[in-house]
Amino acid sequence: MIVAGSDDAARSVARYHRAMDPLSLRRTFESRHTCVRIPTSEETEAVRMALDCAADMKLEPYLWSVTTGIRPARLADSKPMVGTDNPGAALAWWRANIKAPSMCITLDLLDFLDDKRVLRAWRELVEFFHHGGAVGELEGRLFLAMIDHSEHAPASVHASSTVHHVPPPDDVAVEELARQTLRRINRRTPLKTEISKQHFEAIVNNLRGLARRQVEQVVASAVANDRTLDATDIMNVIREKRRLLQSSGLLEHVDVPGSIDDVGGLKRLKGWLEQRSAAFGEQAAEFGLVPPRGVLLLGVQGAGKSLTAKAIAAAWKRPLMKLDPSILYDKYVGESERRLRDALAQAEAMSPVVLWIDEIEKGFASAASTSNDGGLSRRMFGTMLNWMQEHRAPVFLVATANDIEALPPELLRKGRFDEIFFVDLPGPEAREQIFRIHLAKRKLEAGTFDLAMLVAASEGYSGAEIEQAVLGALHSVFAARRADAGAFVKTADVLQALRDSPPLSVIMAEKISSLREWAANRCVPAD
Repeated sequence: MIVAGSDDAARSVARYHRAMDPLSLRRTFESRHTCVRIPTSEETEAVRMALDCAADMKLEPYLWSVTTGIRPARLADSKPMVGTDNPGAALAWWRANIKAPSMCITLDLLDFLDDKRVLRAWRELVEFFHHGGAVGELEGRLFLAMIDHSEHAPASVHASSTVHHVPPPDDVAVEELARQTLRRINRRTPLKTEISKQHFEAIVNNLRGLARRQVEQVVASAVANDRTLDATDIMNVIREKRRLLQSSGLLEHVDVPGSIDDVGGLKRLKGWLEQRSAAFGEQAAEFGLVPPRGVLLLGVQGAGKSLTAKAIAAAWKRPLMKLDPSILYDKYVGESERRLRDALAQAEAMSPVVLWIDEIEKGFASAASTSNDGGLSRRMFGTMLNWMQEHRAPVFLVATANDIEALPPELLRKGRFDEIFFVDLPGPEAREQIFRIHLAKRKLEAGTFDLAMLVAASEGYSGAEIEQAVLGALHSVFAARRADAGAFVKTADVLQALRDSPPLSVIMAEKISSLREWAANRCVPAD
């Protein structure tokens, strides 16, 4: 069932190729764009798209790479032009010899545009193409399609070109790619397929957001060891996908608690999550509800904002992906914005998912004031705000922040987030829950401790500080076992660990008091 093809599979292949639509590239060229850059890891598919576009526009295609030089691309065995493997020489050759109508396709040319001579040759060629070629051919059609592994480019290249993004395969195309890969492996070495339709759909869902080649790699890796496709391969796909995502450096997969009950306190936030968990699906839409889009978590450092983000993913049984804004910034013009767009697009393709941006104020702090970064922070922040307002995919955004003053005012405006929660230091009931959770994690029986005494002694402590006190007591007793093999952790050991490490609420009392005062009438208490 899984390996065999079908009419639906044939249709999904067609849908995938429509995603690589040469007509969309043609529309870009026909909108007076002489040079179009196509940043992608799917080079083979992009070349095919450019060649289809050239054929559709009745253009003579030429293909250049640094290893072969220029060659006519219509015939696979065509001979390259002598001496055109050098990028500057290739651009000069086109400038002297090209005739309209033609399309010049380059592979990884951007890598060589840091050379001023090559850049000069590129600018002259683009200007020549823009005016239609030789004198008397003002209506001539000459186009340049640059296929590169990256989008970063010199400022002058940005000014004289436009970018055409290749979308990742959609769900139907991903399913067919998985089937094609399995059929190809099965032809070499027979595969055993012991998987239900439901489990195969789960595998396909977990392949969302990957490029074509990545889908093929993950599917091949899943069946490589036992030559069997079964329900256990779901976890193999998830692990391999996580590895690919982490290697891209944009989104990081984060493990979440098995249950929201593993998180102490946050009673009001938990109620909010439970109420809105029913807001997904067709029935909610028919009732007039819009799925929740995100929350902003402000609060005391160490009070559990990061853990809260994990708790939201656990409550809704969704994967949690973390976006670190600091890794988005790049020295090349336009590259930072591209990275942010890629990260957000990847999150959408993986939906439903919880997207966590930790310490969001550090990523966009300069957007709140005049900065010396040439407006980059403002552009990045604008891209983020626009996505928050316009995206339709089920991506729930959780943003955490410690420094309110560093946040741009636009981020706090009503409508950006469904709710703004303030995560304060845990109260007595929450602290007791936190002690129980961390004692149980270390295989300690909570009933053997005087919890009332520990709760009283830990007033002003954050959840992270309570955890460290439990760990500190374990370290002390473990070290003491050298002299007393019967030593075990007691209430007094935890109390001593609390006394030895004053809480942040004492060290930074003024700042925390100011934070609470600000949040009093602006935020909803999380607990």
